[in-house]
Amino acid sequence: MSDRDPTIINTGSNGSGGWALAVILLVAVIGLGLYLFGGGLFGDQEVDVDVSLPRAEAPADPSD
Repeated sequence: MSDRDPTIINTGSNGSGGWALAVILLVAVIGLGLYLFGGGLFGDQEVDVDVSLPRAEAPADPSD
């Protein structure tokens, strides 16, 4: 039996599945961005935060 060289089989496919995945991810990212900034999570919602300190009286001076 003689040694044979490796055989390369080219089916003509150029990886169109990668492009389909990239398009699906791009559509998902654009859709998420429109949801977040177009009225979803980061829409016109107001948040009322009160950061004032509570009133406390000073302790009495012990030297009085």
